[in-house]
Amino acid sequence: MKSIKPGRFNSGQGIIGAVIGLVFAIFWTITAASMGAPIIFPVFGIGFIILMVTELIKNIHNFTNKDRYSEFDIVDSSEEPDPWNSRFEQTDEYNSAEYSGEAQADTDVMYCPYCGVKISHDFEYCPKCGKKLPF
Repeated sequence: MKSIKPGRFNSGQGIIGAVIGLVFAIFWTITAASMGAPIIFPVFGIGFIILMVTELIKNIHNFTNKDRYSEFDIVDSSEEPDPWNSRFEQTDEYNSAEYSGEAQADTDVMYCPYCGVKISHDFEYCPKCGKKLPF
């Protein structure tokens, strides 16, 4: 598995943003409580304070430590299968280069107008959905 981790500059910006958000959240909570606002406003402020504190801790960790939290984890299909393919019962035959963005130079290749699977020009029925092809 590969991971994408934020740079120290981005984490530094996150620290600044979390400090600004924390100051605003404290100001919001104190102001809402002192003016007698409905209870939902101070509770929102407390929730926002908790959110900003956790964001501040995460960004400080990513800014100062060598082992940073990753933003995205990238896995190969051999490590973790794609749940989308298992949901729609697609096999590796349908998960080939045509879906990965690689251009192919096959001139005898056509696509089913109903399900989009790659088919040969001499097919009468689609091998995936079974519908009669119009061409």
